[in-house]
Amino acid sequence: MSQDAISVPARRWMRRWLILTGLMVYAMILIGGATRLTDSGLSITEWSPIKGALPPFGEAGWLTAFEKYKSTAEFQQQNYNMSLAEFQYIYWWEWSHRLFGRLIGLVAMAGFVIFVARRWLTRKWLVRLAVLIGLGGLQGAIGWWMVASGMGETSRIDVAPYRLATHFGLALLIIGVTAWFWLDLGAGRKADASGAAQHWALGLFGLICVQMLAGALVAGLDAGRSYTDWPLMAGEVVPSDYIDQALGWRSLFEGREATQFNHRLLAYTLWALSLVAAFRLRRGPAARGFAGLAALITLQAIWGIVTLVNAAPMPLALVHQALGVAVLLVAVWLVWLNLGAGQGSDSRTSPG
Repeated sequence: MSQDAISVPARRWMRRWLILTGLMVYAMILIGGATRLTDSGLSITEWSPIKGALPPFGEAGWLTAFEKYKSTAEFQQQNYNMSLAEFQYIYWWEWSHRLFGRLIGLVAMAGFVIFVARRWLTRKWLVRLAVLIGLGGLQGAIGWWMVASGMGETSRIDVAPYRLATHFGLALLIIGVTAWFWLDLGAGRKADASGAAQHWALGLFGLICVQMLAGALVAGLDAGRSYTDWPLMAGEVVPSDYIDQALGWRSLFEGREATQFNHRLLAYTLWALSLVAAFRLRRGPAARGFAGLAALITLQAIWGIVTLVNAAPMPLALVHQALGVAVLLVAVWLVWLNLGAGQGSDSRTSPG
């Protein structure tokens, strides 16, 4: 798309809307992480997009909500001693998570409607932004699909880890697409025409995505609190229960030992490859970008180890998640930057 197809003022306002939306999605990811860490996700047993925007009112309303929660396997098998005050604590986390999702939807729709009304959008950008908003709507449905897995739809007393990973993965897709669109509406790019940076950028980006989904499986199983020694796992290089006899191949997605080991192994691989990329491309146009990504991955790896050995308390775990999203966004920028090889652009190499 030509930069001249959309006026400079229109592009400026669209970028502001995209950065606001992106920051809200970033915050939503962290709120979701806190909701998971406080085991709050199953406290609201219904999906009501309109009526559910209001919390319970009065003692009668709270008792009704509490009785609904008491029908869940999580309460009956795990939280049967929970008081009403304790239920309210987890309820407010989940309610806030859902409310913030609604706010993101309102901001997204309001911006889209304004842009259409002002006739700022070309056909290409109309489709692009409609798809982005559609992904947000899909995320709401995926969120309930995830919650339903802990409410009798499966044999689990909490949400299914693969559904949590799907929910988290879609959130990463949304924030990644938002960042890509923001970059497309900004200044041009100066790419490494050699093509080597393209391969490294795409390879690291793909591995980062796999690693973050692996981390979601660990979070879904609370596997990060199962083995808190490092660099070994219960004194072993490879845990003896890597393949659980009861789970078989499903251990790769549902076994605490396998998921944590895989997450560690992927982290070492990603860390090493990021350093190799930074070294090999140290004299290219994208040298600073790859060096920055390697530094951020190094920080994330060290923080991950600190989080692990402290049994993943919420403050450390949330910073670990926040750093992971930052790593992903830098990787998105590097892919965007280097896929422009040979397309021509201005002299700017930063996303500003």
